[in-house]
Amino acid sequence: MKTTGRVAGIISNIVIVKADGAVSQNEICHVWCGDVRMMAEVIKVIGDDAYVQVFDSTRGLKIGEKVEFEGHMLEATLAPGILSRNYDGLQNDLEKMEGLFISRGSITDPIDYEREWDFKPLAKVGDQVTAGSWLGEVQEQWVAHKIMVPFVMEENYTVKSIVAAGPHKVTDTVAVVTDAEGRDHEITMVQKWPVKRAIKAYAAKPRPSKIMETGVRSIDTFNPIADGGTGFIPGPFGAGKTVLQHAIAKQADADVIIMVACGERANEVVEIFKEFPELEDPHTGHKLMERTTIICNTSNMPVAAREASVYTGMTIGEYYRAMGLKVLILADSTSRWAQALREMSNRLEELPGQDAFPMDLSAIISNFYSRAGLVELNNGESGSVTFIGTVSPAGGNLKEPVTESTKKAARCFYALSQGRADSKRYPAIDPLDSYSKYLEYPEVREYLDERIEKGWVDQVYKGKTIVQRGKEASEQINILGDDGVPVEYHERFWKSELIDFVILQQDAFDSIDANCPLERQKYMYEKVLGICDRNFEFSDFEECSQFFKSLINMFRQMNYSPFESEQYFAYDKQIDEAVEQKVAK
Repeated sequence: MKTTGRVAGIISNIVIVKADGAVSQNEICHVWCGDVRMMAEVIKVIGDDAYVQVFDSTRGLKIGEKVEFEGHMLEATLAPGILSRNYDGLQNDLEKMEGLFISRGSITDPIDYEREWDFKPLAKVGDQVTAGSWLGEVQEQWVAHKIMVPFVMEENYTVKSIVAAGPHKVTDTVAVVTDAEGRDHEITMVQKWPVKRAIKAYAAKPRPSKIMETGVRSIDTFNPIADGGTGFIPGPFGAGKTVLQHAIAKQADADVIIMVACGERANEVVEIFKEFPELEDPHTGHKLMERTTIICNTSNMPVAAREASVYTGMTIGEYYRAMGLKVLILADSTSRWAQALREMSNRLEELPGQDAFPMDLSAIISNFYSRAGLVELNNGESGSVTFIGTVSPAGGNLKEPVTESTKKAARCFYALSQGRADSKRYPAIDPLDSYSKYLEYPEVREYLDERIEKGWVDQVYKGKTIVQRGKEASEQINILGDDGVPVEYHERFWKSELIDFVILQQDAFDSIDANCPLERQKYMYEKVLGICDRNFEFSDFEECSQFFKSLINMFRQMNYSPFESEQYFAYDKQIDEAVEQKVAK
């Protein structure tokens, strides 16, 4: 028998319900507003009062309206057919909804229950299985989608029967397993999982040891992110957070991409919807949308749904990770999620923390980020979830609570600076403020020594030192004037500009320069460092600036040329000749 209740108080989208039975934290319920049934979540229980947040507008809701409690938490539906879909935070398929605006109480199926999938068994009768064990697979686009023992079945089971290869609907029974007591359990291709709980169906969770290649030089060369790592991109409005996320989504070396737009402006979300179906995936040659799922909540949707969308995205990511795939989750922007938490906390009249955010904000963010990572599955395979969130601090203030709390949780910090964005330097990642803690990991160092070359991390730190010294020289020049400092200062400044223009900047509109593979990054970076190591002879600062400007121009042309083409080597030769002429004899 379901617990029911009546509406006793309304504070915007927080509704106080008098319940007539047991109610648990984070339970889902339905609030009736006339004939419209709205979904809500219990966020606090005091005595027989349940405080529920409604995922829709509560306009017109009256005291005394009926409420039904469902007895389970907010769940994600996990089954073949999730890829290439556009969902809202509650996993309603947006394509199936009608009208300009989503009407209240609209619920649509997250997957197509009528479609038949070509099932191929992987397990045999008599096999011992547990939660997350692979029973079979179906082909979803070009991803081998594994059908697993549901994550809720944590005991050991024996496979009693499994269907032969052939077409099946997601609701058909594909296997029967027997538990230790001899009870049979039927398994279909669809399973549910509460979004707020992490999926733990794996053997171990080691530290990440490989790098995820993104094709963005300022990330891969200077501050690499690990495969199964966490990073975040804070920056003021207009600094290029969304653009950088889109570039990573297009180019990153991942099997599945999940874009979570949690509280983005509507025009940015429309851009994703329009752009992604047309983009070609550089890794497979298929359409990028075939391996992407978009979960969307614009800024004008109810706040509660924003919070849900982040967790839904992470749960779907963990589901694909359990198949042994590399998943990349991009959340834009987690500040709006934190604002939703603040709003709820304020309405519940909890004691506020800094800037009125909840007291436990950093714990909530850390908990969430800790769900990403590299895992070793029970069958010896490995899968990973790499998570990159963006943060939009008001006025670009990187000392505000959301940025500070995220800093504690994420291992990579890509600070976008207003100054770099204004001077049209894309990506606007500040080379001095940003960092990657993965460079300190001995396993990552070993991987880079093998993948690129021995002592690569030291080379990276060397480049950072050149940029730092260039900034100091630039400050001196600005204070004392061009003539007031020795020519060495100008040389030092221009060497840092050379690294900036050639390595740290990229042209997102050029098909060659937009995506830069590691081999090319290595060649260019070593070449630039080799020039920075040389001592030059200049009579005055003008000669120095002219020389480096012409050098930067040649390098830029080299960046626009296909790797190892005739054109590429022609510019390479020109650069060598120009350098040799100016080197101090």
